[in-house]
Amino acid sequence: MSQREWIEKDFYKELGVSSDASADDIKKAYRKLARDLHPDANPGDTKAEERFKAVSEANAVLSDPAKKKEYDEARRLFASGGFGPGAGYSTGGGGFAGGGFDLGDLFGGGAAGGDGGLGDIFGGLFNRSGGRSASSTRPRRGSDVETETTLDFREAAQGVTVPLRLTSPSACTTCHGSGAKPGTSPRVCPRCNGTGVVSRNQGAFGFSEPCDDCRGTGSIIDEPCSDCHGNGVTNRTRTITVRVPSGVSDGQKIRLAGQGEAGLRGAPSGDLYVTVHVRPDKVFGRNGDDLTLVVPVSYGELVLGTTLSVPTLDGRVGVKVPAGTADGRILRVRGRGVPKRGGGAGDLLVTVKVAVPQKLDDPAIEALRTYLEAEKASGFDPRAGWAGA
Repeated sequence: MSQREWIEKDFYKELGVSSDASADDIKKAYRKLARDLHPDANPGDTKAEERFKAVSEANAVLSDPAKKKEYDEARRLFASGGFGPGAGYSTGGGGFAGGGFDLGDLFGGGAAGGDGGLGDIFGGLFNRSGGRSASSTRPRRGSDVETETTLDFREAAQGVTVPLRLTSPSACTTCHGSGAKPGTSPRVCPRCNGTGVVSRNQGAFGFSEPCDDCRGTGSIIDEPCSDCHGNGVTNRTRTITVRVPSGVSDGQKIRLAGQGEAGLRGAPSGDLYVTVHVRPDKVFGRNGDDLTLVVPVSYGELVLGTTLSVPTLDGRVGVKVPAGTADGRILRVRGRGVPKRGGGAGDLLVTVKVAVPQKLDDPAIEALRTYLEAEKASGFDPRAGWAGA
């Protein structure tokens, strides 16, 4: 892929959003496409896999505010001819057209399997403040990668280890990210002395441009790796094991350092961010580190008192209901809630709720009437003190 083809890619079109889409719109579009196009959901479908790679590449740029800003500016300049003949010079302190951005920072080298990205074509383009440093041509950290996983409620509460299958740019396993054929090493470019930039003066103007010999990388690979073609990065599908800590909540992100996109030619990898979704549970609810539970009881159990056997995350526990307990009262069982990362656990909050029988046989009805008469005789009035009485 040529540099011009790279910058002319329409990442917004890949995600199906407009160029003024918000960060949330971009994220939603990417997540939907990633779920639909993921190789696991489309086994053997090469077209879906290619679309998945393209969508991932687009998200890596548009989800990063700095990269998105510079990508938008670069496309605007290309559309207006801003990189035509004579463009890109400075007088020692300006930058392009008074701008304050650095196109060399947009991509840390080429895309996997390609010939280079904006870092190759624009790295060191502007000679600011009397001379740019060569930092923009050094190996660059890989981009961060986002993915998602869905857990059952109890898995999220107690912690679980899950495998995640990812397709993303990763360090080439053949050359270990160097880009050079195994047994060989890149050498310092003799023309630019490893800076990746050559400078020339023309009258009052100073020009800095990527070195043609090393294409702005600062090094020359005489024998490129046959698998990655000298990039040090290839797109590959890998499975990693992720330990989800106990107590993770719905929507929470887990950061895995160094598990993101591989850096160019041995540079550090980006990070992987895993967004956790939690399925609701049929029995438990959650309030922070506390578990919540509603237990049906009879009126007689509340009046006379009883001991209930209720479920917990790891078994069952007995809960004493004192005589005369009101309907809707919350009984607390300490230490039987969600495990805390620092040790200990939250509480189990048990709400007792009276279950009213829909049908009674004659003996039960007669007994209930006898009870109501005895209740009145004792002087008990459930509406005593009620404002509507």
